[in-house]
Amino acid sequence: MTNTQFRPGGFRLLPPVVKNLLIINGLFFLATISLQSVFKIDLNSLWGLYYIGSDKFQPFQFLTYMFLHGDITHLFFNMFAFWMFGNAIENVWGPKRFIIYYFATGLGAAFLHQLVQFIEVEMIISNLTHAGITSNMINEIITSGKYNPGILEFVSESDLFSLYRTYNGPTVGASGSVFGILLAFGMLFPNALIYLYFAIPVKAKWLVIGYGALELWSGLAASPGDNVAHFAHLGGMIFGFILIKIWKKKSMNRWM
Repeated sequence: MTNTQFRPGGFRLLPPVVKNLLIINGLFFLATISLQSVFKIDLNSLWGLYYIGSDKFQPFQFLTYMFLHGDITHLFFNMFAFWMFGNAIENVWGPKRFIIYYFATGLGAAFLHQLVQFIEVEMIISNLTHAGITSNMINEIITSGKYNPGILEFVSESDLFSLYRTYNGPTVGASGSVFGILLAFGMLFPNALIYLYFAIPVKAKWLVIGYGALELWSGLAASPGDNVAHFAHLGGMIFGFILIKIWKKKSMNRWM
């Protein structure tokens, strides 16, 4: 049963928070293109989320990275999924709870992504140190990506590239929040049919489980050249699950 206290007063195809976040993300993308083409300013490099150990990291990036996207395809699919699932969630929860959830899952995604990056960096640096690689040589890899080919006797080239990319490549996108919203949709409407590729009907609960398993497998596989922040996606889902359970426990009535 759904508790009516979470209904803001009728279904709206484009509720206010969803509408405003769509506009904001679109404006950020236009600003990114304009600043790059006119002033050669790369907004993604300034406001994207860098690894916390990088010299380029700034605390505000935990917020700004959510509004930036790599290209039009990245923006389109994130915003399409956000609208598709977000409008139903906001109509049930109302704007206040929905926007809290959106930012909480985005921050949770960033937190887990940073944590996994920290573990990976520490493992690679530990292997390099045990192989007798000096801190100056490690810093050279981190800052320039250059290394002595002899190092490859002790560590893989993909590990060295991963170390350089972690320190110098920003993470951008609303995917963490979008995956959190997908998780919420699956919990609130587990038996709702979603047409995968507009043709294959799948229940929401199985889609959520499938996406979660796929992101976990992809994150653990860590395929060379994979530029997707899989653990950020998982972080959005995990923090979303925790937040929903906390809200449900505090609520006097069942709403799921």
